[in-house]
Amino acid sequence: MRILGLDGALGGFSAALIDGDDVSEAGSDRPDALEAGLGRIAGVLAARGLTLGDLDRLAVCVGPGSFTGVRIAVSYAKAIALARGLPLVGVSSYDVLTPDGAPATVLTVVHGRPGVVSARLRTPAGSATASGPTAAVLDELLAGYGESAIAVAGNTEDVSSAIAERGIVVRAIPGRAESPARAVARIARTAAPSSSPHALGPDYGELPAAVAKAAAVNAP
Repeated sequence: MRILGLDGALGGFSAALIDGDDVSEAGSDRPDALEAGLGRIAGVLAARGLTLGDLDRLAVCVGPGSFTGVRIAVSYAKAIALARGLPLVGVSSYDVLTPDGAPATVLTVVHGRPGVVSARLRTPAGSATASGPTAAVLDELLAGYGESAIAVAGNTEDVSSAIAERGIVVRAIPGRAESPARAVARIARTAAPSSSPHALGPDYGELPAAVAKAAAVNAP
């Protein structure tokens, strides 16, 4: 199966093509999705001698993460999927940052603006997410948490001290040893595609203040 994975949520814009056992990928540490995103997509396809028409599936990280990066990456993915009639898979940043073999109970944290995080607490009973100021997110997700320690994935440095203040030992677990886009493409091998590209929505986490204000002003 040939799958193109895109990510703009977790740092710079990255693209990865999985073609059977072969992979071509390219990325940047800068938020350059608008300037370089389409060229990067073309480059990873050209490295395998392929075009968009040769793909079997397309996948994109839907966030949370960089507001602008998520918006652009999801826009690219929807446009390509609609133009080429490709199945489109949305992959959460939480799944990208949670490594294979992580404990059944794990807190995965996505970096936001200073003092702001998005996080998911996954337990055997289910999962819950929250976005906002770090203390408020931890209050919401860890209320009633009765264990003495917790496994934390993703941006552990953003929450470690605040969790320790609650008397809980942080057990940081290493992230995936691959680019975000490659993880997106790999996860999409077994994930169910969206019912249509139109149905796939981004998860922006905690919206930038200006965006949230504009949304409130324009709300009916």
